[in-house]
Amino acid sequence: MEAAREARAFAFAPLETKRAGLRVSVGADGAFEGYASLFDIRDTCGDVVAPGAFASSLRRRGAANVKMLWQHRPEEPIGVWASIEEDARGLKVNGRLDRAVARAREALSLIRAGALDGLSIGFRTLRATEERQGGRRLIEVDLVEISIVTFPALPQARIGAPTPSQVADDFGRKLAQLRMREAALGFEAALLRVR
Repeated sequence: MEAAREARAFAFAPLETKRAGLRVSVGADGAFEGYASLFDIRDTCGDVVAPGAFASSLRRRGAANVKMLWQHRPEEPIGVWASIEEDARGLKVNGRLDRAVARAREALSLIRAGALDGLSIGFRTLRATEERQGGRRLIEVDLVEISIVTFPALPQARIGAPTPSQVADDFGRKLAQLRMREAALGFEAALLRVR
């Protein structure tokens, strides 16, 4: 009886999500970019990726030998990675969906509709340490594939994830809009005083 009550309570519990709104853009040719992993952020599995964890694997494999898959399904490649590189933030990727593949066309449509934007890595752990708060710190991994997924283990790993300079640009635009709105309101108030 108690288990059934808990199951009902769980089923009706509100789903919590925490993510920034993004403008996802995909080129006409299916090209996109984003971050497949971010450094020093704990994922839902408890893992944290250390800066440099992908470096030796990327030197060995290059972008061409890291597969782009649909939802981690090895039987469903959907495109190719043009570039994969570590930057100060994480694992930045540029890829292109193969529009000759039916699943890639579906993915492209879902990405454009805003229904799909997650990225997730498939890897083998080569070196890791146990974290005091649980989980692992991944020091070196062999990157095998990067998938386009519905729910990434690292919620911030997204197609179109903004770079710090894009965030600053967006902030600057919003600030300029607020200042223009404030000036317009001030002008309207001055006109009302004159009447």
